[in-house]
Amino acid sequence: MQTRNPLLDEFAKLTTGAMGLAQAAGEEAKAARRAQADRFVAEMDLVRRDEFDVLKDEIAALRAEIAALKAAASAPTKAAKGSSTDAASTPDSAG
Repeated sequence: MQTRNPLLDEFAKLTTGAMGLAQAAGEEAKAARRAQADRFVAEMDLVRRDEFDVLKDEIAALRAEIAALKAAASAPTKAAKGSSTDAASTPDSAG
């Protein structure tokens, strides 16, 4: 047989309320720590990952463009050297 003790009922209610309050306080503390960490990171002026990835892609594209421009710039120089060599060998073979 179960007896109803008002003192134990009040103690159970008080304990339940205290646990709920402790859980809410824990969540509030976690949110405060997260906000403080976000503020700290913002003050450090760090680069975000998506910004870093965009810059990385832009740099890769610029490097490819520079390589293409270098190849295009060296192609006429090689052609000019090749044609001058051909022109020099032509008179020797004729002479």
